Amino acid sequence: HPFAAQMSRHAARAAELSGVRLLRLEGPPWRELPGDHWRVVPSMAAAAAALGALPRRVFLSIGRLEVGHFAGAPWHDYLIRAIDPFVPPLERARVLCARGPFALCDERALLEREGIEVLVSKNAGTPSTYAKIEAARQLGVPVVMVERPSLPRVPTVPDAAKVTRSALQNA
Repeated sequence: HPFAAQMSRHAARAAELSGVRLLRLEGPPWRELPGDHWRVVPSMAAAAAALGALPRRVFLSIGRLEVGHFAGAPWHDYLIRAIDPFVPPLERARVLCARGPFALCDERALLEREGIEVLVSKNAGTPSTYAKIEAARQLGVPVVMVERPSLPRVPTVPDAAKVTRSALQNA
């Protein structure tokens, strides 16, 4: 996952210490398209600050580990999508347990049904969760997009087929 910075650092260090080659599978990030209304921020703390002082209905599509950053903005109503259930550290929050892939029609219906006014997302770049970005575009919902963290510099390929080709070429 492009946001697994600690795991990436551990893998790079382990490869270095053991002399084992490391190849990271990393697809491209999503790109803002015409009709999108993104505010790109460098971190979850910046995403929480970007929500502003006026109460809004916020869809946090960031998993459960980063939710604590939003405790400093308790005046918003949060809908948090996570794979596993948890008790969020936010008073005005509900958890929606779901695992992608997500269909565009379902994402659009979710945003409409919940009256979502802003979406917060990590720029994972994965096709299985892109429908929320398309739905936000169609509905004119602004997106606070959290940039990917910097990861160790290692050889990288964009898809699994290239992983196989790279491994065969360097065997």
